[in-house]
Amino acid sequence: MSKESGRPRNAAVTRSVILEAARSRFIEQGYDGASLRDIASDAGVDVALVSRYFGSKDDLFRAALTSDTQPDGLLEGDLSDFGERVAGMFIFDAPQQTKFEKLLMILRSASSPKAAEVIRACGEETFYRPLAEQLGGANAPVRARLTAALITGLAILRALDEDFLLSSEDRKEFCRRTGEILQLISEAD
Repeated sequence: MSKESGRPRNAAVTRSVILEAARSRFIEQGYDGASLRDIASDAGVDVALVSRYFGSKDDLFRAALTSDTQPDGLLEGDLSDFGERVAGMFIFDAPQQTKFEKLLMILRSASSPKAAEVIRACGEETFYRPLAEQLGGANAPVRARLTAALITGLAILRALDEDFLLSSEDRKEFCRRTGEILQLISEAD
């Protein structure tokens, strides 16, 4: 048994508990506000154990960012309905709270030069490059970033007001137009 928490020792469970505590701290306080000591305390472990499982604070932040990277279906499916599918996902599908929480973690941490470096590297590795590969063709990296800019804005608006402060009919029209824009972006020049 671990004397800190009374839990039996289990590396996978301990790692998961630490990661969840880190996510919560990074979401609430951003990179600079979260300390390894507070994360360890929240997880009920010694701070040395955090370092043992994750290494540095940067490595722990990277792990928090890269778990559950994209909404289901974003990088799947045929490009012929990409715009409609992605617009519907962000405008009508049930909100995926963990994705909004990750966005909060990024926004609250982006002013930190160390965190910004990790955010950029993780974004390229887990989102921009895979999306550019899916889109393919000419200017794929540019089109991937345009797509990301649009869906990030949608995610922020959705987090603020689930229905975008639009009537049901207006939301359908908003979704249709957003889908057209996303489809246009997804098509190679």
